[in-house]
Amino acid sequence: MSVLIYGITNSITLALIALGFSLTFGISGIANFAYGAFYIIGGLLTFELFIDLGLPYFLSAIIAIGIVGLLGFAFYWGVLLRLRGMLLNEVIATFAVGIAILQLLRWKGFYGYRYALPVFVKGSVEIGGVAVDYQRLFIIGVGVILVLFIYLFTHHTRVGLSFRGIAQNERTAISLGIESDWTGALSLAFGSALAAVAAIMILPLGIIDVNQGYDVLIYALAVGILGGLESIPGIIMAAFVLGFSQILMATFFKAEWMIVIILLAIILVLALRPSGILGKSKELEERV
Repeated sequence: MSVLIYGITNSITLALIALGFSLTFGISGIANFAYGAFYIIGGLLTFELFIDLGLPYFLSAIIAIGIVGLLGFAFYWGVLLRLRGMLLNEVIATFAVGIAILQLLRWKGFYGYRYALPVFVKGSVEIGGVAVDYQRLFIIGVGVILVLFIYLFTHHTRVGLSFRGIAQNERTAISLGIESDWTGALSLAFGSALAAVAAIMILPLGIIDVNQGYDVLIYALAVGILGGLESIPGIIMAAFVLGFSQILMATFFKAEWMIVIILLAIILVLALRPSGILGKSKELEERV
């Protein structure tokens, strides 16, 4: 029962981490390697607004999500606009910016046990003889709501439909009047905001550590590569595969091997099925 419960919570956590990264890549084709930095910024902004400025916790979280979304929007127009179409340059630029942000935060002293977000709901409940804190259940609820929101947004709003148009065929979408750069900027803003949402949900389970920015990027990449970076259903499936694999490894072997599962998944999927479980990228035999 503990494997089942914690496998579900861990899987939803991984899906929550990967959603923003996958959304941005699926729409605009941008692999945002600064994703982990935006995650940490979201947590730190919430902490500063709530602890230092004394704003209500929920309001602090909303403001932090909005600011991180605006940072992603500005990042596109300030840096990525000049690099569109040059895939290697995009990866290098986003990775360099991500490292610079994380190292700047470390230099300014934003680390240590002082930086910890409170849980939204205190306490725990017993499910099948296993104690589960309310924050983990809250993560599950938010994860399910976000997946439903993304589906409804991309299928029933004008902006969401333009997202899908650009993702399916950019040239055809442009010929129909959809602005490619604005769509790309909005996708980066949405993805960055989702990174902040994930941080605000997950970080109360521990402390805010700058090094977590690198871990989050690795988790987002692993889930995205396994499931298919442009496929939300694939992301969900991959999150459950990796989530349960990690819990089984921690339960029957050692917790230190949990990250090994993630790295092995990246290597094996890239070697055997580069497009992922439900990805649409062409396989090697189709490209030759």
